[in-house]
Amino acid sequence: MTDKKLAPIEQLKVDSRYLRGTIAQGLADPVTGAISEDDNKLLKFHGSYQQDDRDLREERRKQKLEPAYSFMIRARLAGGVVTPPQWLAFDKIARDWAQFGLRITTRQTFQWHGVRKPFLKPTLRAIHDAMATTIAACGDVNRQVVSAANPLLSEQHALVQEWAEKISDAFLPKTNAYAEIWLDGKKVDEATEGEEVEPIYGKTYLPRKFKIGIAVPPLNDVDVFAQDIGLIAIIEDGRLLGFNVAIGGGMGSTHGDDTTYPRLGSIIGFVRPEQLLAVCEAIVTTQRDHGNRDERRYARLKYTVDRLGADWFLEEVQRRSGQTLEPSRPYHFDHNGDRFGWVKGANGRWHLGLRVDSGRLMDTENGPWLSGLRAIAQVHKGHFRLTCNQNLIIADVAARDKAGIDKLVAEHKLDVYQTQSGIRSSTIACVALPTCGLAMAESERYAPVLLPKLEALLEQHGLRDERIVFRISGCPNGCSRPYLGEIALVGRALGRYDLRLGANFSGERLNVVYRQNIPETEILAILGELFGRFAAERQPGEHFGDFLVRAGVVAEPSARLIPLVLQPA
Repeated sequence: MTDKKLAPIEQLKVDSRYLRGTIAQGLADPVTGAISEDDNKLLKFHGSYQQDDRDLREERRKQKLEPAYSFMIRARLAGGVVTPPQWLAFDKIARDWAQFGLRITTRQTFQWHGVRKPFLKPTLRAIHDAMATTIAACGDVNRQVVSAANPLLSEQHALVQEWAEKISDAFLPKTNAYAEIWLDGKKVDEATEGEEVEPIYGKTYLPRKFKIGIAVPPLNDVDVFAQDIGLIAIIEDGRLLGFNVAIGGGMGSTHGDDTTYPRLGSIIGFVRPEQLLAVCEAIVTTQRDHGNRDERRYARLKYTVDRLGADWFLEEVQRRSGQTLEPSRPYHFDHNGDRFGWVKGANGRWHLGLRVDSGRLMDTENGPWLSGLRAIAQVHKGHFRLTCNQNLIIADVAARDKAGIDKLVAEHKLDVYQTQSGIRSSTIACVALPTCGLAMAESERYAPVLLPKLEALLEQHGLRDERIVFRISGCPNGCSRPYLGEIALVGRALGRYDLRLGANFSGERLNVVYRQNIPETEILAILGELFGRFAAERQPGEHFGDFLVRAGVVAEPSARLIPLVLQPA
């Protein structure tokens, strides 16, 4: 009996010699600005994607030129922690080798766009020299571990950040390929089979990407139920008791294919801190061994959990880990957004939350934001914290230094949080065009066009300051977590979107499709009417998404739209 033939991507991983492929040779080829398709798939494991400028595709085709290739590079920064020296190093990379500035992602890290092939290796080396890395920021591995945005608010928040770093380190690939290719380690050609092993991942790594996030109630700023493993920190009487564990969250779907869908994580129980790494490893290896490797559209953990059953999965995790999960502990989330302005931590230090539209830090007509953060990094004595909502915290500021920070923030027009509308403060938009190869419609470039129109409608009904979770995605893959927006637009084609409504304010209920494939005129007409009804009919303290459900605008949520909670035997 012969072994089952592997899917092409799985065979590629096996043949790659632990992620080496022919990336080094492709980088050295001066004839093209690209690398091969196979090497591009492997490059993701190293933290980079090959892209091209889609705005220029047709013009270059007419000129018989290859596409305007460049590379996106993503850092791995557990919990979104950045020191001032790192910030200055990342800023220099953005100015020297990238286009479009620095971008804060929805996974609490930085991306650089528009890096040309000759500068790819120097960029990754510069990130390494800044005491950071890009390995496993993309690819079929556990990626960036996200955590409560400000671990300095309390001692318990700091402990949660430590666990984020421990989890991140535990699931780093062990291959030496990264050091060989980017850091001038042992030559790739000298690497021989058998010298290395991947004790957790094996030769084929995971079936698809894998994401872990930690939330600290009452703030769900990581959208914990959108994670493959979502951990909810349980803190009582000032002590971190452990974590509720949710599995199987994920945002991606495919238009027209009801067998693909977004899913919120299922809570399978509670673990104490000393059990956490063993339980996480058991979840990862169960997905490694039982995830779908034949059809990548069904390869995420959410489909494995639904196919095999959450109860079976829990039993398997307990068997593999040797740990018995306890029943989940009570918790409560208020919202899934960020806090802006100054917040005082338990140790008396201060933290300034800044709004960054779509996470993009550049010097533009709206303000010299990149230069401003550079000036702040040159004097700041604390840290920076990136958020999963694409915003920024200037953290760990002494009271005597607040005025100086405020002065720099104002001089560089970084104080938009003071005048922003409620909906703008809760907006996320993915990159989409021109660099994302999957985008069907605009997102980041559309947000500043659409938001003033939405703000005008809200203003008409006295709702300008009402915080409404709004998400825009250029395609159904859902990098902006659109399925958790009280209002969401998911791109179908240029200028046309699915309008989704009815998620709640705390990230604990998915939205549903309200209208498919509609243009802006219809979007504005529908929302204008609904804003009017909301203003007239809402109950005290009621949020927009909850109103839509209560008023029957969207259907009562089915079990699939809210987290499932299991109680271990």
